[in-house]
Amino acid sequence: MGRLAARLLGGLALLAAGPGSAAPPVSATAAAAAAYTVYAAGDIARCKHPDPRWSGAAATASLVEGLLRTDPDAAVLSLGDHTYPHGTAAEFARCYAPTWGRFRDRTWPTPGNHEYATPGARPYFDYFGERAGKGHYSLRLGSWLVISLDSNLSGAAHAAQLDWLRAELARQPARCTLAFWHHPLYSSGGHLGPGRMRDAFALLHAAGADIVLSGHDHDYERFAPQDADGGLDRARGVRQFVVGTGGAYATPFLQLTANSEVREASYDGVLALRLLDGAYEWRFLPADPARVRPGATPDHGRASCH
Repeated sequence: MGRLAARLLGGLALLAAGPGSAAPPVSATAAAAAAYTVYAAGDIARCKHPDPRWSGAAATASLVEGLLRTDPDAAVLSLGDHTYPHGTAAEFARCYAPTWGRFRDRTWPTPGNHEYATPGARPYFDYFGERAGKGHYSLRLGSWLVISLDSNLSGAAHAAQLDWLRAELARQPARCTLAFWHHPLYSSGGHLGPGRMRDAFALLHAAGADIVLSGHDHDYERFAPQDADGGLDRARGVRQFVVGTGGAYATPFLQLTANSEVREASYDGVLALRLLDGAYEWRFLPADPARVRPGATPDHGRASCH
């Protein structure tokens, strides 16, 4: 897996201008000095599988584990729906722990709707402990501000989260900002948008944030930078990725949503992001490269922060 991981990641630090690229290449020395790598996916462990060692979650976990072994500073962002169908303690123990749980101490999570199938998502918060925060939290990865939000909230709880987000963006101004939560605002998949979190997306857009990561739809989709009303904004917009390809099961695209640039729903994988000083690079890594259509190249690119 070490050789496979290296081959899949090959050249990520030195991506040539790819789809959506908006900045000139940086030198190998500068990229290595400034980069912080994260691997992201959601919709992970489906407990219906009789043996988690042979599940889709096991395949993506093996990919991520090999990549983490080559970079002790890299981290994982899990995008919700860690277990199926009910987010119970038994599911975390029997399905998630043997797969993605192998790197729990390097994972920064956000909760999905299946976690809340158990009241209060209690097993999720118990399993991740301090890393789950109160459902929302922020951290610094290199020069980047990274924010996790709970997209399952409503009413007063969601309003309080928005107040926290507003204050956090003012307290920690950063040229480069990434936010992640479970439900995508925009999607061409089974949960057609506009979805939840438009108000959070608007706050991030106003603050000059660069990336939002979500799951929920079991596919990979990349959108052009846009605002919270679906308007294309290549100068100041937020680029949203849907990465619901952690291993649960694939779901199809239903229609083409405006500003969708890349879509893939035929194999599982993870999104590798290199968070540079003033820029970022991305590459979608398939869990099984043999599933990639002959002649096709998994999505990759590079862009500058605002």
